[in-house]
Amino acid sequence: MRISDTTKKKLSQYNVDPSETSVSGLSSGAFFATQIQVAFSATIKGAGIVAGGPYDCGAQMSYTSCMYTSTPPIAKSISNTMSWSSNKIDNIENLAKHKVYMISGTSDSTIGTSVMNQLYKYYVTDGQFIPSANVVFKKDLQSAHTFPTDFDSAGNNGCGSTSSPYISNCGFDGAGAILEHIYGPLKPRNNGVLSGKFIEFSQAEFLTNPRSSGMSDTAWIYVPKSCADGQTCKLHIAYHGCAQGYEKVGDKFVKNTGYNRWADTNNIIVLYPQAIATNTISMGGGASLPNANGCWDWIGWYGSDFDVKSGKQSTTTKKMIDRITNGFNPIDAPAGLDVTGTTDNSVSLVWRQVSGASGYNVYRNGDKVNNGLINGIIFTDNNLNSGTTYTYTVKAVSSTGAESTSSNSVSVKTTGEPPAIEAPNGLTVTGVTFNSITLQWESATGAQKYNVYRNGNKLVDVGITSYTDTGLNSATDYLYQVSAVKDSQESPKSNEVKATTLAEKICFKDSNYNHVTAGRAYHSSGYAYAIDINIPTSSDRTPLRRHQCFKKHELQILHQSYIQDSYPSIDVLQQLALQLNVSVEKVRQWFKNRRHSDKQKKRTTTHEH
Repeated sequence: MRISDTTKKKLSQYNVDPSETSVSGLSSGAFFATQIQVAFSATIKGAGIVAGGPYDCGAQMSYTSCMYTSTPPIAKSISNTMSWSSNKIDNIENLAKHKVYMISGTSDSTIGTSVMNQLYKYYVTDGQFIPSANVVFKKDLQSAHTFPTDFDSAGNNGCGSTSSPYISNCGFDGAGAILEHIYGPLKPRNNGVLSGKFIEFSQAEFLTNPRSSGMSDTAWIYVPKSCADGQTCKLHIAYHGCAQGYEKVGDKFVKNTGYNRWADTNNIIVLYPQAIATNTISMGGGASLPNANGCWDWIGWYGSDFDVKSGKQSTTTKKMIDRITNGFNPIDAPAGLDVTGTTDNSVSLVWRQVSGASGYNVYRNGDKVNNGLINGIIFTDNNLNSGTTYTYTVKAVSSTGAESTSSNSVSVKTTGEPPAIEAPNGLTVTGVTFNSITLQWESATGAQKYNVYRNGNKLVDVGITSYTDTGLNSATDYLYQVSAVKDSQESPKSNEVKATTLAEKICFKDSNYNHVTAGRAYHSSGYAYAIDINIPTSSDRTPLRRHQCFKKHELQILHQSYIQDSYPSIDVLQQLALQLNVSVEKVRQWFKNRRHSDKQKKRTTTHEH
């Protein structure tokens, strides 16, 4: 029966941690899940892809070239991802934190393993967006084009059959594998009667006339009782495949895939958006066909921006996510913080337990003092200064790592005489490079020297009120404090500051001969010139032409652009210059040098043969 009642209830908000949102899908739903993952990478933390293909594939070529046993090229997918970053899509650096679980059936002739191999290359080897350790690719499952489970459900097709409803007992728990990879170890699933409710809600609230954009008037959400009761929960979005929406197979995808069983015991809300068939004709990518099977838009039926944030179905999904997570309320703050004892160098605290807390963090004068999570409700802060007043608060930490607001504060003075000198004030970071951080602070009256601490460990003592810490790792966070010293007595530590070193540019310094031998430069008219790798200088008499240093991801963008067009237009050059924050001339020179290098290599190869 077709759902057409647009008066269905509105989608509610829940206490869902926005950072715990993930997606998955089968077939067109898998292509679409990848699109949502890439477009909204700041929101999504992971994806499960069952029989899907590379991002943006359907925009570049006939959809059939992204299916069956084809091997769709991915260079354009990678370059588009890079060039759209922080513009049409979220910053692609977010993808490095994502977890992805991929499933390809050995008997799947609709989306073969060769297609999914290209998706893996897009994610990992060629695109290098996600570390290989974060991606599981299961391609030994003896299944056809279907969603795999390990239990029987009424009306499901055989595992080796590509037929409706495209859900099969293959002896493999696809939903569990996906969710555990994304979220880590989970509690055992509920194979009995579920505690929660299936709620049908209006998609029309989020998209005007949704049916004209290939979306049903209504969709479904499964809400476990714990989530309905206000506990902090996660959100997983499951996209059905073609001919698998409610209007095609009823509630089979909503109820028979196994997601709800895991959701029920692990505080996970599952959202089931719904697509429908339309007569819209797409000319995108060379394909001209209606969406007769109610597929998710992965080829441009409803606009050329279908796979970026502005796409109709994409923005609708994001609005649903925002609505659901709008009720996020981190764990309650601890109450009853009190002091149970003091010595010359310690303070003991106690507070009341918070329901659902995984642990607690203690803050002294605004800075966290415990290294690992505190499991109990008591804590002793040691290595303090005598005769000194400290102020404490405590925060509870949820199972997702979210902190509560602060407890009541307590101020307490250690016993004994105060130190001879007070802590320095005004510690600030005044300079940062890729391998150094410069600090400065106000002088403390009577101080003879100052101790500098990095990440809690004493680094050095200095006689002035500034210090440059060198030899650091690039793109790394560091924490600093300083203390004053007088007559062998040390003051309390100052405020703590955090600084992050800059990302190191990939540059080389070597002889001209070694540069050319390594392929980083080429010879011309007795000179050596830099090509696509960065060479700022040379030790030979014949100088290398000075060349702009690029970061690794910037070089990837240039490489991908060169592959698409080695003689780019001025518009492309300007776009690249703006994206890389360099001059157009620098980009133009890079392309010129790269073309010259390729010509030289071709000549060398011709002479050798």
